[in-house]
Amino acid sequence: MLRPMSHVLISKLATSLVLAALTPAAFSQLTLRKTFTLPEGTGKFDHFAVDLSASRLFIAATGNHTIEVLDLASGKVNETITGLGKPHGLAWLSETSRLYASDGSQADLKIYENSPLKIARSIKLSDDADDMVYDAKTKLLYVGHGGGDAANPASVAVIDTTSQSLVTQLSVATHPEGLDIDNAKDRIFVNIADSAEVAVLDGATHTQSATWKLTRAKDNVPLAYDEEHQLLFVACRTPGKLLVLDGNSGKELSDLPSDAGADDIFYDAELHRVYLIAGAGAIDAYEVAADKTVRSIGVVHTSQGAKTGLLVPSQHALYIGAAATGGKPAEIRLYSTK
Repeated sequence: MLRPMSHVLISKLATSLVLAALTPAAFSQLTLRKTFTLPEGTGKFDHFAVDLSASRLFIAATGNHTIEVLDLASGKVNETITGLGKPHGLAWLSETSRLYASDGSQADLKIYENSPLKIARSIKLSDDADDMVYDAKTKLLYVGHGGGDAANPASVAVIDTTSQSLVTQLSVATHPEGLDIDNAKDRIFVNIADSAEVAVLDGATHTQSATWKLTRAKDNVPLAYDEEHQLLFVACRTPGKLLVLDGNSGKELSDLPSDAGADDIFYDAELHRVYLIAGAGAIDAYEVAADKTVRSIGVVHTSQGAKTGLLVPSQHALYIGAAATGGKPAEIRLYSTK
């Protein structure tokens, strides 16, 4: 008499375990592997870059007007680069051992080399020099800047990293925010937040080939591109949403809720996951299926103001910058993605 009931209970238990395994938390959890405490006064952060060969993380410490160089092996800051106004975007080019840093208040692109890193030269831009993306095939660096007023028009600067010179300026509607690159089709995607649009730049002709207007949300700051599925992920702040666009037409395919204050976003091509970093204190995780559908798979809570980071796929690592708050020192948190 009891055996049929026991089979029912076992069956229900098995079903419950399967359902539990399919919940968002099972897919989204990032494991906090390590925390690096930074020197007092480091303050707020913007973007990051990594030197894998020397195991160094470069940190744009905007609150301290410096670039901090964190030795990932020892966990200590072994170099502080001073003389900056408001560092924003960073790019480390391993082939030349040079660090590129955009300075928003000093309106230029600074180039550092040697050890310890010293400024070798700077390229004049305009106000609010911001995010950047590097095209390894052409050795061109694209840097967003300007848009504050008529004297500082919104543009994307094209920098030849071989000659370390300005090639051209590509005009856009308003201040450019996040940038990403489509290596297969030689395109650069640029978020134009104040105009609620994405500008598509042709890397070969250095012209704007398309403008994709957003209709489901605005204040689009960071973006990331999935070349395999040809999807563009656009993170918006008003309201907090992740928009999924067709990478060829710009059509809005879907939108998913996100936490407030999106400021960084990364796509992990190996795991087919999107990580959206929100200043409200969260990492929103999403998964991309083979049929190109995207679903939310959970949230990992960080701290208020932790709004930027860096995904390093080869390390299965996601670095997050947590600003100093409530008497706690600033820190870099290292999450394992796998």
